[in-house]
Amino acid sequence: MPVERTLSIIKPDAVEKNNIGKILAHLEEAGFKIVALRRTHLSRAEAEGFYAVHKARPFFGELVEFMTRSPVVISVLEREDAVDTYRKVMGATDPAKADAGTLRKLFGSSVGENAVHGSDSRENAKIEIAYYFPASEVAPSV
Repeated sequence: MPVERTLSIIKPDAVEKNNIGKILAHLEEAGFKIVALRRTHLSRAEAEGFYAVHKARPFFGELVEFMTRSPVVISVLEREDAVDTYRKVMGATDPAKADAGTLRKLFGSSVGENAVHGSDSRENAKIEIAYYFPASEVAPSV
C-alpha cells in the first residue's frame, strides 16, 4: 500500500482544553508521521474558503464562527493508507457514537465540537493540504 498524506485540524474546542499534545501523541502512536505543523488563528475568510463546500448548509455560519473563535493546529500526516486510517482514528462525527479510543470519543463533546477534522478522500486531502501549506513548508516524501 502506498504512503499518502492527509490533513488534520485540531479544532478550537480541543485547543482550548489543552489537548494538542495528547492528540499529536495519539497520532504518532497510530503510526502517523507529522510532516508539517502550524498553530494559527483562522480568519473568517480562511474558514469560509476552507468550508465553502458547506456554504448552502444550515450549519455553515455556526461552523465558521466555531472555527474562528480561537486557535487551531493544522498538520499534514503521512503513512500508508493515511486518509482511511485517520478517518478510523478520528471516529464518528458524533463523539457519542464514536468508538472507544478514537480522538472524537476521547476529546470531543458534541457533533459541533468534535475536536478534529480530517480529509474525507485522497483528492480532498491534496486540495486541503495545498489550502494551508505551500509545498515548501511540507517535508518532502521519502
